Amino acid sequence: MLGGGGLTGRCSVRDLARGGKFDRIRVADLDIGLAEAAAKAAGPTAEAMRVDVRDTASLGHVLAGADVCVNAVQYTFNLEVMAGCLAANVPYLDFGGLFHMTRRQLEWHDRFRAADLIAIPGLGQVPGVSNVLAAEAARTMDRVDSIVIRDGWRDFTENGPELLFTWSPGTFLDEMVLEAQVWENGVYRPYPAMSGAEEYDFGSPVGRTRVYRTLHSEPATLPQSLAGKGVRHVEWKEGGPGIDVLRTMALLGLASDRPVETKGGPVVPREFTLALLKREKLLGVPPNVVPNDWEVLDIELAGLVGGRPEVRHAVGRFPPRPEWHLSATEYAVGVGGAIGAEMIVGGEISERGVVPPERCVPAAPFRAALAGRGIETAISPPEPPLRPIDPRAKSGGNR
Repeated sequence: MLGGGGLTGRCSVRDLARGGKFDRIRVADLDIGLAEAAAKAAGPTAEAMRVDVRDTASLGHVLAGADVCVNAVQYTFNLEVMAGCLAANVPYLDFGGLFHMTRRQLEWHDRFRAADLIAIPGLGQVPGVSNVLAAEAARTMDRVDSIVIRDGWRDFTENGPELLFTWSPGTFLDEMVLEAQVWENGVYRPYPAMSGAEEYDFGSPVGRTRVYRTLHSEPATLPQSLAGKGVRHVEWKEGGPGIDVLRTMALLGLASDRPVETKGGPVVPREFTLALLKREKLLGVPPNVVPNDWEVLDIELAGLVGGRPEVRHAVGRFPPRPEWHLSATEYAVGVGGAIGAEMIVGGEISERGVVPPERCVPAAPFRAALAGRGIETAISPPEPPLRPIDPRAKSGGNR
């Protein structure tokens, strides 16, 4: 588990430890303190290790003899980790590559196939659960004209901070400024970040929320994976409390890698931002706060079924895990990766090469595993929609 001490990686560690399918879990992180804390929370099967994925020897030492690698480090290092997995002969999955990195990863397909290995780019929550649900919803449709993936969130946490990061700050801020890529009639068309604003009703418990186009990984693979359905349009939108603040931070350049000259010398804004968020304790839910935020994924597919026009909605509803002190995003991303790792070692995922989740993850057992962790999904029609819930009366996932 690379990045195992991070916001989402620590959830994967804990979930894998509870699953009982692994004799040992290596919780590897650049920050050994975070790795030790995650390993302690997971129990005796987890051991903490320090790793620098930029260092070939360090990465090779952690990967040696592993049955699978779950990569939760910053997406900009995905290729370095994939190279390490090839050298160590270890299957691989990550939580996403923010479109452009994902497309670069797909170019390694022949290398992994020749090595008889699977590498799954983007098997967390979004991407991950989103890809699997979209493909499952499309499976029984004669034709799919368009896929619009919307993701919204709402926070019911009492006495929580106004601003909080439960996902990589660098990735989130990149989404706020990099051009969104929309699949339109056989080509990708760039749109300004945070364009195409619309009010969308996600149902209980998120409700009506404004969402925007941002750069994301699903459009990088779904058009090709579902080409046989005639897909002409694929786009991603997201929104919820705090997104305008994130946009302002990104526009100020706080995610930039370009050094800024100061009286004390050059400072890299991205590194400064991360250090500041750590100092102000804005990474993850504070120790004295019980998380009660919720996230809803709604995938709208329009096309033909039985020769007639039909609109389907594939929905995922993601709770927090308060007993693990995890927000909805941390929990959903982490368990998505953990389920994928268990499926790889269990032989349920048998493809080889670099294969996106919608083409290699069997939907039925994957959704059943999500349900066992308190994450509900529905595809309607033909399935009934999710029932409304009261977020203040019910929270947390159970296994």
